[in-house]
Amino acid sequence: MLKRWAIKNTYSARYAQSIWDTLGHFWQTTWLEFYYLFEGDEWTIFLLGAALVPALAFWCFNGILMVADVTGKPAFITRYRIQLGKNDPVDTKKLCQAICVALFNQFFISLPMLVPMFSIMKWWGNTFSKELPTFHWFLVELSVFTVIEEILFYYTHRLVHLPLLYKHIHKKHHEWTAPIGVVSIYAHPVEHILSNTLPVMTGPMVMGSHIVSIAVWFSLALITTSISHCGYHLPFLPSPEFHDFHHLKFNQCYGVLGVLDYLHGTDRAFRQTKAYERHRVLLSLTPLSESIPEVPKRAE
Repeated sequence: MLKRWAIKNTYSARYAQSIWDTLGHFWQTTWLEFYYLFEGDEWTIFLLGAALVPALAFWCFNGILMVADVTGKPAFITRYRIQLGKNDPVDTKKLCQAICVALFNQFFISLPMLVPMFSIMKWWGNTFSKELPTFHWFLVELSVFTVIEEILFYYTHRLVHLPLLYKHIHKKHHEWTAPIGVVSIYAHPVEHILSNTLPVMTGPMVMGSHIVSIAVWFSLALITTSISHCGYHLPFLPSPEFHDFHHLKFNQCYGVLGVLDYLHGTDRAFRQTKAYERHRVLLSLTPLSESIPEVPKRAE
């Protein structure tokens, strides 16, 4: 019996490895075709990977959410609204303003910041390698990127909550007490540099990452922050309850993962709420606002 089990697992491992090798070959071939399509022009490849691909991911994802925000349809999205009765529908004038600020930040803040980043990546010498990093190495990089983002975002976010900086810089972002996806980059230019861009850019610059890793990481970061701001606790996606609570209360939940909030005690009030009970991946189609509703306020 033990021998049969060992043989079965050996064949399973070989089969899994063959699939892995096939996928690796496919992506390596695709990358080389892309590389030679642009004749190895590193600046063009860098712009496409670090700017265009993440921007398309951001606007495609938020485009779907904005349809729901404006029209209230489809119901399979809007029924998962976190702050019931808010943005139902969204104020179109405020939405247009948010879109304009988001576009300004992308074109006139994030894009110019790619110039010094390009120089740093050129210095590393690995960013435009014809050989893709292994998936295992990308997972290592992703872990490092996430830790760096958590540290830098938490402390720069706490910084802009200081009264003077909040009044002149961060208050703009908090105009939305019930946020929507596109509001994730609706911010003062200084905040967009300090809290939105540098925490995400620093990891790849520290690791000397490949442009494909950068493109995937930037896209993931933009989609993740859009989910955190979207106002909907959708099935099978990361919970946005943590950051939504920050927009509601202002002085709680400053980080991304919540680790530093736990260590600094800046999530204590959050942990005593129904929102904390709902702060998990929804694995069913029943909205958590229904299965874990808010306690009705007592009539005075």
